[in-house]
Amino acid sequence: MLDTLGRAIVTGRYETRPFPTEAELAKAHGVSRSVTREAVKMLTAKGLVSARPRQGTVVQPAANWNLFDPDVLHWLLERKFSVDLLRQFNQLRVAIEPEAAALAAQFHDAADLAAIRAGLARMEAAEAGEDDPLDADIAFHIAILRASKNPFYAQFQMMVATALRTSIRFTNRMKGRSANIGDHGAVADAIAARDPQEARLAMRRIIGDVLELIAADKAGV
Repeated sequence: MLDTLGRAIVTGRYETRPFPTEAELAKAHGVSRSVTREAVKMLTAKGLVSARPRQGTVVQPAANWNLFDPDVLHWLLERKFSVDLLRQFNQLRVAIEPEAAALAAQFHDAADLAAIRAGLARMEAAEAGEDDPLDADIAFHIAILRASKNPFYAQFQMMVATALRTSIRFTNRMKGRSANIGDHGAVADAIAARDPQEARLAMRRIIGDVLELIAADKAGV
């Protein structure tokens, strides 16, 4: 029920009509009022609706949505594809992942480096058709967020995992090939060498390449 209602809100179904009452929702979905109230509470926590006594439940403007919530991001990426949304996501990555890589270079331990190397090995296996390229690339990036040893960066892992699935599919289709293993290897090597500046620059090159591809696509190049 949460998934159905959340997707309906994000895709604009309630832009021109009021959100149903709890009684209407319970009847339409064949569930109890308590289940309906719980779903509305979860939508409220995600910033999609507000529910107040005597005012009912009101859909909130997109500016109020919690874009870091994996469900909200998933619903956003499921609606009509937006190159602008993809560009905005990667602009956010530029602000997060290069710094996470620099921190990982300073603070990683042996287990962190093993996880990063394992992600890179999975990417290499995916090139040979022996692993899933999306899952492998995501595993690499998440391992670096965790290796930063900063819990705030680590909190981005679900958002990165969700949005990267769309980003990687799109950029791989544009390039006609999988992610550049050499570029990712440069990040891993810099982290292993405890070189924060090179780790930062190497990660920035990966995301910069994505932004250039998006810009070229919008320009019709």
